[in-house]
Amino acid sequence: MSPELIALTMFGTTMLLLLTGQRVFGAIGCVGAGMVLLLYGTGGIEIPFSAAFKLFNWFPMLTLPLFIYMGYVLSEAGIAEDLYKMLHVWFGRVRGGLAVGTIFLMVIISAMNGLSVAGMAIGATIALPEMLRRGYDKVLITGVVQGGSSLGILVPPSIVMVLYGMIARQPVSQLWLAGVIPGLMMAAMFVIYVLIRAKVNPSLAPVVSDEELNMPFSEKLALLRAGIIPFLIFFAMTGLFIMGVTSLVESSAVGATAATLAAIFKGRFSWSMMHEIARKTLGVSSMFLWLILAALAFGAVFDGIGAVRAIENLFINRWELSPWQVIIMMQISFVVMGMFLDDTAMLVIVAPLYIPLVKTLDLGLGSGNTNLIWFGVLYTMTCQIAYITPPFGYNLFLMRSMAPKEITLPDIYRSIWPFVLMMTFSIALVMLFPQIALWLPEAVRN
Repeated sequence: MSPELIALTMFGTTMLLLLTGQRVFGAIGCVGAGMVLLLYGTGGIEIPFSAAFKLFNWFPMLTLPLFIYMGYVLSEAGIAEDLYKMLHVWFGRVRGGLAVGTIFLMVIISAMNGLSVAGMAIGATIALPEMLRRGYDKVLITGVVQGGSSLGILVPPSIVMVLYGMIARQPVSQLWLAGVIPGLMMAAMFVIYVLIRAKVNPSLAPVVSDEELNMPFSEKLALLRAGIIPFLIFFAMTGLFIMGVTSLVESSAVGATAATLAAIFKGRFSWSMMHEIARKTLGVSSMFLWLILAALAFGAVFDGIGAVRAIENLFINRWELSPWQVIIMMQISFVVMGMFLDDTAMLVIVAPLYIPLVKTLDLGLGSGNTNLIWFGVLYTMTCQIAYITPPFGYNLFLMRSMAPKEITLPDIYRSIWPFVLMMTFSIALVMLFPQIALWLPEAVRN
C-alpha cells in the first residue's frame, strides 16, 4: 500500500468515525493505533505510545487548566457585568454606542481568559437583553455578540494558540504576539461596521435616553473603576510574560491567582462557586488533554509511514502547485471542515499533514518556524469563521441556547454573514501582508 493510499485511508476512516458520532479523541486515537497494528504488528504500538508520552514532558500543558479556571472565575464573579455597566454609560450617547461597547467588552474578556465561550455567555446573557430593551435591532446585535466573542481565540492569551504551539512546537509567546494586531484590526472592522450601519439606518441603534445617562461626572469617573481590575489582571498575566519577568506557566498561575483575588475583593467568592468552577475546569481540561494525546499518536504514525513527504511530493511536484496555492487550499479546507468540526478537532486532524508541509514551503517569510507562527494566526482566524458558520458552528448553538426568546434561529443565521465577510477580508489581508502578524513578534524578539 502506497503512503498516499495509507494517508487517504487514515483520514477517510477518521471522518467516517466522526460522522457516526464518536468522540474526536476516540476516533483519532483509534485510527492511529489501529493503522500501526495493521502495518507493523504488535511491536509497532510503541510508535504512538512514545509520541503520546511526550505530552507529560510539555510544561506548557500546565497552563491550560489555569487559563480555563481564570476565565470561569471572571465570568462567575460578575466582573464582566460591571464592565458592561461602565461601557453602557460611557458609550450610551453614541449612536450604536452600546454595540460598540459590547465589542470592546468582548476584546477585554478575550484578553482575560483566552476562550470564546466566556465572551459568548456574557454577551448573550448581559449585553443582548440590555440592547433589546433599548430598541436595538436584534439581528445586528446578535452578530455583534457572535463576532466579538470569537475574538477570544485570537487575542492573547489564546488557548487555541497554546494548543497549536504545543503541536507545532512553536513558542506560545510568539504566537500570542502575532495575534495581537490581527485581533485588534478585526475588532476595529466590527466597530466601523456597526457605526456605519447605525449612521445609515438610525432605527437599528437608537441613542440611550438622557434620563438613563443623567448622572454627575464624578459618578461616571467612579464607574471607570470597573476597568481597573481587568487591566491589572491582564498586566499581571500577559504584561509580565511579554516583558520576560514570568514564564508561560508562571504567567498562567499569576492570572488564575489574580482572578481569584479579584473575586474575593469584590465579595463574590464562595465555596459553592469554586466547586462549580473546578468541575467545569476539570471537564474542559480533560477534553483538551485527551485530544492532544490522540493527535500526537495519530501524527507519529502518519509521519512514520512517510505520508507527509508523499503528500508534499504530490502537491509540489506532481500537481505543481505554488506554495501560496497550497496555503490557499489549506485555508479552504479549514473553512469547509469548520462547518462540521470545532477548532480543536480541525487542528488535531490536519496537524500531522499541514504543519510539516507549511514548515518546508518557500513563502519568503524567512525560516520555517516563521512560516509556522504566521500559519498559526491564519489557522486561528479561520477557526473564528468556523465558530459562527452553519450547520454546526459552535457559537451558533451557544447563542441559540442562551439568547433571549425574541431572537430566533433564523435571526442568528442572518446575523453572522457580515462578520464572516469581515473575517474573510482580515484573513486575506494577513495573507497579502504577512507583517501584520509577524511585525510585533519580530519587534519584541529584537
